Amino acid sequence: MAKEKKVMKRIGRQAWERFKESFPITLMYFFAGMILLILTMKEENVKWDNTKLLWTLVCIVGAAAYNAFVAYAIGGKGYEMLVSGNMKRYTAVEYGAEYKISAHKEAKEYRVWKGFVGGAMIGIFAVLVGIIFGCNQAVIDAREVDVSFVGLMMICFFLSGWSILPIYYLNMSGAAISYFVSCVFALVPILVTGIMYIVGAYGKRSKAWREREIAEKQAQEEAQKEKKINYGGLPGTKPRKRK
Repeated sequence: MAKEKKVMKRIGRQAWERFKESFPITLMYFFAGMILLILTMKEENVKWDNTKLLWTLVCIVGAAAYNAFVAYAIGGKGYEMLVSGNMKRYTAVEYGAEYKISAHKEAKEYRVWKGFVGGAMIGIFAVLVGIIFGCNQAVIDAREVDVSFVGLMMICFFLSGWSILPIYYLNMSGAAISYFVSCVFALVPILVTGIMYIVGAYGKRSKAWREREIAEKQAQEEAQKEKKINYGGLPGTKPRKRK
C-alpha cells in the first residue's frame, strides 16, 4: 500500500508539472479561438469565405508559433534539470551522499514523453469540443438549437474556436463535414509541443557542449603561452640582448 501511494504521488507530481507548463500555451489557444470568433462571427454571414480562411490561418499559426517558443524553452530547462539530477544520482552512488541542489526538481527533468503529454493536455479541449459538436451534428446543421445549447456553443467557441469554427463555417455553407473531424486539430499542440520540447533540450545540450569546448580551448591556449620571467628590475639581472 505504501508503494502504491508513493507511485500515485509521483504520478500526481508529474501531472501537476505538465499542467503548469502547458497552462500558458493553453491560454494562447483560448485567445486564438476568441480572436477568430470576434473577427469572423457575423450574424449576416456565417458562411465560409476567403476572409475567414485568412483569419483562421493567422490565428492557428500565431498560437502554434507561441506554442513552439514556450515548448522550446521548457525543453531547455528540462535538460538543465536532467543534468542536475544526474549529478545528484552520481554523487549518491559514488560517495554515498546526495549532492544537494535546491533548484532541482525531478518532475521537471527532461524525458521525451513529457512534451507530448503536455501537448495532449492542451489538445484535450479540441477533442472535447469536437465530441460535443459531433454528437449534436444534426441539430447544429439544421440551426434548431435552443437557447441553452447556444450558450454551450459559445463556450465551446471560446475554448477551442480555432479548431471548430472552420468546420462550423464550412457546414453552414453546405459542406456537411462531421464535427468529429475537428478532433484531429488536437494533433497541432501535441506535435508542436512534443517536437519543440525535444528540440529545445538538444539545443541546450549543444550550447553547453560548445561552451565547454570553447572553455577547454581557451585553457589550452593559456597553458601553451610562454610565461614571461620577472627579473625584478635590478641592475645586472636582465640578460643582455644580442645586437
